[in-house]
Amino acid sequence: MAASTANVEGITGLLKDHLSKVGFEIYPLKVGWYNSMLPPTLRLDHPDDTLALLVLSTPAMFEQAFLPFVEERGYEGLSDPIDQCVKHCVSSAVSQCFPGQEVDVRYDYEMLPSRKPKFVAQTAAHVSGAAFYYQQSDVTEQPWAGKKMFGVCVHPRFGGWFAIRALLVFGGVTPGAETPQPDPPDCVPSREGRIELLEAFNFHWRDWSYRDVVTPVQIYSERQKDYFSTPPSKRVALLKTWGFAPREGERAAAYGHG
Repeated sequence: MAASTANVEGITGLLKDHLSKVGFEIYPLKVGWYNSMLPPTLRLDHPDDTLALLVLSTPAMFEQAFLPFVEERGYEGLSDPIDQCVKHCVSSAVSQCFPGQEVDVRYDYEMLPSRKPKFVAQTAAHVSGAAFYYQQSDVTEQPWAGKKMFGVCVHPRFGGWFAIRALLVFGGVTPGAETPQPDPPDCVPSREGRIELLEAFNFHWRDWSYRDVVTPVQIYSERQKDYFSTPPSKRVALLKTWGFAPREGERAAAYGHG
């Protein structure tokens, strides 16, 4: 049975109550909004009127969720600890808030057997109104002579200092038919600004400058910058230098190959 609009608001609010305190934001959307922007091979296999919730991490997540996670729980050495932390936070919130509810949880790092992503994060952010997804097609009279330029999302408050982490699809929960689709805030309305943004993201992404395309209310801490500047294969080693150890039961699996 479809839920009422009031129940949809309750679902969104409940997840916000659990995750906002550790640096996450929640944005509702309809599956149909998302599917209408994508080819059939990338669409979600859910009815168009199904409720989904997008989970973003803000700069505060690193200190409020991640560092406490690796300090208290440790980490497994064979995958990225950030992914482990996000999965722990989201799955714990889902199990506590929605016991018995059908929730299809998809993380940004997960791939289908076809090697396609389980969800297209930038599209979900755009259609939910969370962040504007600036693409090459958003620039008139392009100066790149047919060169492929990758798009980037801009958050109205955090600029580029955020990440899209997960999509939760609630089977059988339907927002009201009158629910309007929000427009993402167009933070970079000028052609010149969009060119500057896409060039900074495509050509100079390592210097972080594209993230400041709008004045952010908060950015990553220096320790967080160090972490994300480190290649993923070396992040576990970096955590060890900070004094964090893997889970006791995982040490042999993580470091027992030599």
